Amino acid sequence: MKIDFANLDKAYQEHSSEFEVAALDVMSSARYILGKDTDDLEASLQDYVKSDFALGVSSGTDALLLAMMALGIRGGDEIITTPFTFIATSETIACLGAKPVFVDIDESTFNIDVTLIEAAITAKTKAIMPVSLYGQMADMDAINEIARRHNLFVIEDAAQSFGALYKGKRSCSMSTVGCTSFFPAKPLGCFGDGGALFTQDQELYEKMKAMRVHGQVQRYTHKYIGMGGRLDNLQAAILNVKLKYYERDIERRQNIAKKYDELLSETISTPEIIKDRTSVYAQYTVRIKNREQVQENLKAAGIPTAVHYPIPMHLQECFSYLGHKKGDFPISETCADQVMSLPMNPYLTNEEIDYITTNLIKFL
Repeated sequence: MKIDFANLDKAYQEHSSEFEVAALDVMSSARYILGKDTDDLEASLQDYVKSDFALGVSSGTDALLLAMMALGIRGGDEIITTPFTFIATSETIACLGAKPVFVDIDESTFNIDVTLIEAAITAKTKAIMPVSLYGQMADMDAINEIARRHNLFVIEDAAQSFGALYKGKRSCSMSTVGCTSFFPAKPLGCFGDGGALFTQDQELYEKMKAMRVHGQVQRYTHKYIGMGGRLDNLQAAILNVKLKYYERDIERRQNIAKKYDELLSETISTPEIIKDRTSVYAQYTVRIKNREQVQENLKAAGIPTAVHYPIPMHLQECFSYLGHKKGDFPISETCADQVMSLPMNPYLTNEEIDYITTNLIKFL
């Protein structure tokens, strides 16, 4: 059996006629950037998240960068975040000359350990940037309360959790700014790069909107230093199609995860999904100690796997200037050595899941 990890081909084929009509409409209109499709998408995203404002941008990475630029993050500032995530989180902090300040993760959820945040706050701290890893939101109530006490911004890196719920509220709706990604392999992915920003603050929204187009408030009039962070209209058109079916796709992912859980729970450890939250399962990740050998055996059986993420940020060469060493964030390091993601997409069949889990258990 040959299994597809993300099955982007099936995602296209399922709605190919709608995608093609939407794409042709954009191309024939000759309106390729910030057209009606982008306006429609932003309105739909705003309604879906229940946020006052939504802004389509060029990628999840640019969403993080724009959020911090609009909040005035600059050289010498500090932002508290997690070392166990994709590099974009801390990379964008460093790009602005600010300092990523890492705290370890909670071993049960793999998200930032909120009990460690307050001790990391200094006079230079300007924001907390939790990552909603693998599809489940971090403990946003606790994070927001810490931020309120210390007058800090909260920027949710929701690149993996768009659509997830925390006590009935959507990811991206519970922070100063919510940032998400529409990279093709994300639960809601376009056919290239794309992302979005969400906020309840109109002044901040207007600033980010201007900064998305080089700080421009009217043609050739620039109020801010900004960037070229616009969402292509073609990608917006694709997302308008996919968003119509997104709740169904989330349910499919959750049903697949439930099936995995039923078959693996007695032998494999996975991140805990807290009872007051849901996950959209951007990844279905397990912890195993003999990862490399298991991966090789699964590959030979036609089962692809991935590691999200093998080297925590504090041990990456590009962050060596921070002066961290092995052992500084032991839970992140242990998880980085043990995590392995199994195929996860809305199209996995029960037969495929049985095949994956049977082989995984056999190779442990």
